[in-house]
Amino acid sequence: MAKISTIAELEALYGQPGETSLVKELDRLIPEYAAFIEASPFVALATAGPEGLDCSPRGDLAGFVRVQDEKTLLMPDRRGNNRADSLKNIVRDGRVGLLFLVPGSGTTLRVNGSAVVTGDEALCQSFAVDGHAPRTVTVITIDAVYFQCARAIVRSGLWDPERHVDPKRLPTPGQILASTSQARIDGEAYDAEWPGRAAKTMW
Repeated sequence: MAKISTIAELEALYGQPGETSLVKELDRLIPEYAAFIEASPFVALATAGPEGLDCSPRGDLAGFVRVQDEKTLLMPDRRGNNRADSLKNIVRDGRVGLLFLVPGSGTTLRVNGSAVVTGDEALCQSFAVDGHAPRTVTVITIDAVYFQCARAIVRSGLWDPERHVDPKRLPTPGQILASTSQARIDGEAYDAEWPGRAAKTMW
């Protein structure tokens, strides 16, 4: 297998990006970009730390990532598994990348920047849902923002119900845990208990 190891080799294969690929990138939000963030209930958050890279899903009510101003986004950290991989990375290396998805739209929005984590009580309380505030909020300073065209979404048929996978065809989280724990964890019990546990700890 021949390894491509230089930028020149890549550019020989791909050529130079077109004008639209470059002019769409800005260092701050415009109303059109803010509209995607305000409509998005899901973002993938990429971080880096001493142990390596991490990409974590973040989902909430549409617009859960708050636009504070044209350079700043605020993202609450809702309940999860308490691994806090992304937050640990941000504390040590503030570089972040975000990919916003909007159900039904082929266009995605990419944000690159730097972040800090805060436990400011007033700020956390401003994100409360059903009386439950996040323990921390991630404050993101935008370095670059641009939209990604719809080819990946169209190719994948992501929003096409006819191409959705029946969850019954996939291993359940309990089955995976039983396998990875060598049966120390009761997978059937985990699957049976998860819906009730999640309902009590959603926020």
